[in-house]
Amino acid sequence: MHCGTNASFICKLTFCLTLMMSSPLQAENWPSWRGPTQNGISTEKGIPTEFAGEDSKNVAWKVALPGPAGATPVVWGDRIFLTSPVVEYVVNEDGVKAPKEQPQPLMLMCFNTSGKELWSRQIAESSQTARGDEGNAASPSPVTDGEHVWSFMGTGDLACFDFDGNEIWSFNVQDRYGKFDIQFGMTSTPVVEGDYLYMAILHGSMSSGETGYAKIIRIDKRTGKANYAVDRPSEATYENTHSYASPILYQDDHQKYLIVHGGDYTTAHRLEDGLEIWRVGDMNPEENYNRYLRFVASPSYGDGVVVCPTAKNGPVVCVDANSKGNVTHNDKFELWRAEKTTDVPSPLVYDGLTYICRQDGSVFCVESRSGEEVYPLHRTHPQRHRASPILVDGHIYLTARDGRITVFKAGREFEIVAENDLGEDMSSSPVVSNGVMYLRSFGHLWAIKK
Repeated sequence: MHCGTNASFICKLTFCLTLMMSSPLQAENWPSWRGPTQNGISTEKGIPTEFAGEDSKNVAWKVALPGPAGATPVVWGDRIFLTSPVVEYVVNEDGVKAPKEQPQPLMLMCFNTSGKELWSRQIAESSQTARGDEGNAASPSPVTDGEHVWSFMGTGDLACFDFDGNEIWSFNVQDRYGKFDIQFGMTSTPVVEGDYLYMAILHGSMSSGETGYAKIIRIDKRTGKANYAVDRPSEATYENTHSYASPILYQDDHQKYLIVHGGDYTTAHRLEDGLEIWRVGDMNPEENYNRYLRFVASPSYGDGVVVCPTAKNGPVVCVDANSKGNVTHNDKFELWRAEKTTDVPSPLVYDGLTYICRQDGSVFCVESRSGEEVYPLHRTHPQRHRASPILVDGHIYLTARDGRITVFKAGREFEIVAENDLGEDMSSSPVVSNGVMYLRSFGHLWAIKK
């Protein structure tokens, strides 16, 4: 197109507007279970706060899934990946529908953003369940880098596929590093960063900690070849050697490192060799040691801090992200402790505030660096909460086990703006990508969009 001198400004303006209209504003991928920066924060706008219900408000589509799982979907471009068991049901003598007692195929599934299934690949099979329908071997979420997708199952099977469903490599972590010894199954989701996959495998004997192992593992993401496996020491005993938390990549403008959580400690590790940068302990005090304080929720970060939850009635501990060495009760680096923890949902840290969303549906908020209370416990839907909260466009979405999703405002005043009911059980965290929120209930994958 040729523009004369007098028309050049209009020509340039028209070209810029065309570019803006042809690509969505604030669009982002959601490549891991806690989002693009692994802290549950989305930069997108315009996501509905009200949806589902009897009139299926703002439900663009939903597609049936072959079985229940708590793994979070991941999204890149027009591809959605999730893991699921394939469950066959029978009706027993009492007329109750129940799963067949047989090994279930564990699948990695790929859908497009219109809800069409593109392919499905079996990774393993397992009959493992935990606490009834609370968990199964398809609990770890997949991860992607935009070219490949990796799926880890509680059986130890780890596989890499391209976006067309072609297997690139696979192996079993138990065969390479040793058998798992963990009561409710391995649920840890890997981290992908640069050329590598990072895994934190923490487990051990229920009685003494003498069996099992605690290792930080780095694998070449392109080949599956081992790169390093370093021990991660802890004095934890009994069930506390079992960690159900996932590692998190801390990242800011100056540094990146891996955060590992379990065995009575939170630790930070260099990516290049796995060596420890800092650790914080006394999360399960020796004088009143709880033998069953296993960690489930993962840490979260933001505002230059790392917030480390525990379980049951243990504390929440906050440390400076620039910590060095053992910072337990170190006034320089350990910033605060709170008596009430999350238990299962991960904390959310944003804009100077930390939100602690507890497993019973209650929420409280503190200042991220000082720990000063901003508001005390407020109750949302009084049900078990297994999913971690996400923050989108000034709102926090908190998902209950029975499929009720409470939306409340971020900020210094607690205000519920919507309560939504999917009508199906759900333990997976919501995800947001390219203007759509995706929800994985036990029965369906949902797309929520205005």
